[in-house]
Amino acid sequence: MKTDPAAHSQDFTNNAVRRRSLRVLIVDDHPIVASACRAMFASDPDVAIIEAYDADSGEDMFTAEKPDVCVFDINLPGITGFELARRILTKSPREKIIIFSMNDDPIYARQAIEIGAKGYVSKSGDPAELARAIREVADGGVFLQSSLAQEIAFSGSKVASDRLTKLSAREIEILRLLAAGNRMSEIACSINVSYRRIVSASLAIRRKLGLRTAGDMVRFAIKENIG
Repeated sequence: MKTDPAAHSQDFTNNAVRRRSLRVLIVDDHPIVASACRAMFASDPDVAIIEAYDADSGEDMFTAEKPDVCVFDINLPGITGFELARRILTKSPREKIIIFSMNDDPIYARQAIEIGAKGYVSKSGDPAELARAIREVADGGVFLQSSLAQEIAFSGSKVASDRLTKLSAREIEILRLLAAGNRMSEIACSINVSYRRIVSASLAIRRKLGLRTAGDMVRFAIKENIG
């Protein structure tokens, strides 16, 4: 029986597509997170997990490895996952990024979407949801946990009245770094902007939040668990 060369070629192409490795970059300062991801995909040899533990090494790894999907924790040493995502998306807006955080406040999920992330997953949820998010985002979709989606949909007045909604992701990053004790010159260096812009941003943050002093900003950040 003769085989059709065209059909054989198509089968080979389909198999090659199915066998294509999915490269996932996990940037989290807790190694157990990457280990958990490896365990979730242990039965699938076509998924490769790449690890980094802070934003700088994460950015370097992203440049070197060209992952298909990135998973960034918000609370990284130094700058946050939001800032890392912003840096990457500024240069390459089509990148597939998922924000992974202990914070299940819908405000943070909204900010993740606003900066261009394709998914937001809370660490307090079912671990299997991260695997689902990675698969869906890799396939070109978006992912938001159903509980968060419902909170965003049905807590409009609460979210709208929250003072954090007045701040951009960049301003929240600056607020977090100020509250952590960083000097304005250090923050300017960390997020690659001028010292003058940090001073202006600090004044804008205080105005938006109705705060009078730098100490008020620190106390507000602690109360809102920004850090």
